Amino acid sequence: MAESKTILIAEDSSVILNLTKKILELQNYKILTAKNGTEVLNQVQNQKIDAILMDLNIPKKNGMECTKEIRSSDNKQIAEIPIIAVTGNANNYTMEQFKEAGINAYLPKPLDFDMLVQTVKQYVV
Repeated sequence: MAESKTILIAEDSSVILNLTKKILELQNYKILTAKNGTEVLNQVQNQKIDAILMDLNIPKKNGMECTKEIRSSDNKQIAEIPIIAVTGNANNYTMEQFKEAGINAYLPKPLDFDMLVQTVKQYVV
């Protein structure tokens, strides 16, 4: 059996975090979690991560700042991790800003779990 892929969920809402985690675990993904931007950056440095679900409104460093920092990493493996933005305030950003920050895809809240699974599968092969 293929090695399971690791998804980092960056989300400060326990409810959304736990639901998302359960959905992805049912798809046989290994899940890591982070409640704020500092934790995201630590996880990325210390683990092999295949994709990040990035809430844009997490504390300490928001999702856009984290994404820009990850993209500017000297480590190619870190800099190229697929990042899927998750937010209830997408209207605060344009697709151009998402692209500039290095975000690969975007999912609106409330999450559509079928779309979540489909999007993750698209980036995690």
